[in-house]
This record gives sequence, C-alpha cells and structure tokens, in this order.
Amino acid sequence: MKLLFLFLDGIGLGENNSEKNPFARAKMPYLNSLLGGQNLVGESAPFEGDRATLLPVDPNLGVSGLPQSATGQSVLLTGINIPAELGYHYGPKPNPDVAQYLDGKTVFAKTVKAGKKAALLNAYPPRYFDGIESGKRLYSAIPQAVTNAGLPLFTQDDYYAGNALSADFTGKGWREFMKLDDSPLFGSEEAGTKLAELASRYDFSFFEYWASDYAGHKQDMDWAVRQLETFDNVLKGLLETWRDEDGLILLTSDHGNMEDLSTRRHTSANVPLLLFGDLNKRREFQKDIRDLTGIAPAIERILDLRF
Repeated sequence: MKLLFLFLDGIGLGENNSEKNPFARAKMPYLNSLLGGQNLVGESAPFEGDRATLLPVDPNLGVSGLPQSATGQSVLLTGINIPAELGYHYGPKPNPDVAQYLDGKTVFAKTVKAGKKAALLNAYPPRYFDGIESGKRLYSAIPQAVTNAGLPLFTQDDYYAGNALSADFTGKGWREFMKLDDSPLFGSEEAGTKLAELASRYDFSFFEYWASDYAGHKQDMDWAVRQLETFDNVLKGLLETWRDEDGLILLTSDHGNMEDLSTRRHTSANVPLLLFGDLNKRREFQKDIRDLTGIAPAIERILDLRF
C-alpha cells in the first residue's frame, strides 16, 4: 500500500464566485470531470465519485484567530491539535513551541520507524541550502519534519538525475528565476506522470506546492488561474499513470487563502480533502475525519504505522 500526499498551501473551499475565487474561474476540465462536473468549491462537498472523494475539513480547530501555516502543517503531519495545546495559531515558520512537535511525532518519523520508505519529492535549489546554512532562512514545518526524521532533502543534483521535481511541477521557475538554463523542463501532464513514477518508489511520499498561498497573499487572480490550469494537467498526468490498486493519493491544505482573493489574509474556510483511488480504500481512509487532526491518524492506519 502506497500513499502520495499532495499538499497545496493556502487553498480553501470558497464560494462559487468567479469574481473572487480562481477555483470558480479557472478551466479545470479534468478535476471537474472527477467531481461530477463541479468546481472545487464549498457547495461541491461532500462528494463521492468513481475515482474521487471530496470532503470539507475544518482547519480552525476550535482556536480563535485565523489558521496559520506552521501550526496547520504540523497538525497535518502529527494529528495533534497543536493550536489548542498552545492556545494560538502560528506561522509561517515554526517557532520553538511548534517545532517541538516535529521531532519524532510526524508521519515521516513513524514511516521510518516502521522500516518503510518515505520521501519529500521536492527538489531544493542551491540557494535554499545556502540560506539555511547561513541562518538567513528557516525551515518551514514540512522540511523540518523531514530532516528531523533523518531523511534527506533532495538537491539540484537529485533534480537533474530525475529523482525529484521542482516546486512548480514543471521546472519553469528553475530556468526563469534561477537562470539554470540546463535544468530539466516538463510539460504539465508529463510532470504528473513523473510524479506518479517518483511516488511509486516509496510507501509514503509528499509533495509541497506553496505558490498557491503566495498568489492568495498577492491577490493575483491571473497567476492563480494559471496555477490551477497547470495543476489540472498535472493531475491528469498523475492519475492516468497511478494504479489505484497500489494505493491512495490525498490532497489537502493547511488553511484557506487563495479561494478568496478579495482579501490578502488567510481565511477560516474549510479546506478540501480530496482522495483519489480505490473506493473502498477511500472510504476506509476518510472515516472520522472532521478537521486537520484526523488526517495523520488515517495515514498511519492505512499504512500500518501504529506501534
């Protein structure tokens, strides 16, 4: 049994309003077909189809204030209601109070302890590691959890060798912004196919996409729509390659943001939990999930990580 976790930062289930919600404006024919012709918006959930399940999941966790990245991502990785224990949401990067939960308590750590294979499939460029080593950059919750579990972060060499993907799926950013003109470049469907191939190497794999949150903070509708239309093609390549009998793909987020571009702040909206794969496995996974705390225990159960 394999599980691929697609994490899209800062996406909620918003209104079906194309004036402020790029999910209502973008052309996403592949995902919409999986959702019975519906957009990925609040009114479409819950939904169960031949290959996809959509559920609304609460990121607020009974704590006042708007959900934030460090605590939300840490909850997704541990199943612990960290905001409730601390009394506050926090982000974007973990402070010491949040970071303590990312050592030994995450799905990455438990996968390793169970003797199974896990990986974060993102490749990081040289300047990322330079920033970490110089102290000018801090790990966000996900790479912090990975390194704490004793797993490597993939590098430029890994990307060039075909063992990881860039954060934008296609590698376009490596060429345009980092001026690495010889770096691998993928079409969006091709990137989805590559993602499926990479995930097949591991029991638990994770891919982090952060640009969705950035577009929300910038209130950039055109960029958000382009992202979603690219992602729809990535998803098509991924699911046309993925074998449902081998495991599940789950997609979720830490908080709302990009679904409401009338504000540059995070939102209190429910986030989507999208599951792709065998119907019985989807039903088994989704049992008792109401908020972010339910996702890590479901991963541990379906991958048999409990000790």
